[in-house]
Amino acid sequence: MGRLHGKVAIITGGGQGVGLGIAQAFAAEGASLVLSGRTIGKLENVIPDLEARGAQVAVIAADARSRADADKVVAFAVSTFGGVDILVNNAQSSTAGVMLSDSDDDLIAETVESGLYGSIYHMQAVRPHMAARGGGSIINFGSRQGIVAPPGYAIYGATKEAIRGLSRTAAREWGPDNIRVNVINPSAITPVAQKWLADFPEEAARNLSEVSLQRWGDAETDIGPVALFLASQDSRYVTGQTINVDGGMVML
Repeated sequence: MGRLHGKVAIITGGGQGVGLGIAQAFAAEGASLVLSGRTIGKLENVIPDLEARGAQVAVIAADARSRADADKVVAFAVSTFGGVDILVNNAQSSTAGVMLSDSDDDLIAETVESGLYGSIYHMQAVRPHMAARGGGSIINFGSRQGIVAPPGYAIYGATKEAIRGLSRTAAREWGPDNIRVNVINPSAITPVAQKWLADFPEEAARNLSEVSLQRWGDAETDIGPVALFLASQDSRYVTGQTINVDGGMVML
């Protein structure tokens, strides 16, 4: 029996990249999965793989920027599987390499609303359901760009640091309900990262030289196990923490 047997997990942006890697890790440990995202086709395409790993899977089209959609996702999870135990706020839109002076209102809104607002909306929606089940685990996402502050990532980095602040406060406020809130700062090759590698090869090579383990991370086998730890009872006494899963790029 897997570590997440009987648990229900919502993963936003679960059709690709880090979200999918975490879904794959959770599936192998027996979780029931609700995947959301803006493109239903991406979500439907991953169902066979996740089911083959042992998971029950349901998917729903939703935009993380919308409070109504966040409420819809949580209601869907409750109606489909009976509740929510784990929330993975993975959805995030971003545009790399845009300097602060060139960041227009559309870029700012897309980045902040998909990441920060989306995390807030989903957290607020799941809280009563987790409390009713005796607790739960919320996993949010920061980024090294928010810590080391490279040029061209002002809005993205600011959004990710805001999510870390949100997570620490939520950990304090919701601890009495046994709801744990933690943050992963991941580094893994995803479709977005592959585009970045192609668009910014010199920056990519410089970044790889800063990785102590001298390789890029894998969403399923490197990020997934850490998310699994935070989702399971193995981390029952861990909350309000940020874990850098980046091969040693950032050492706090």
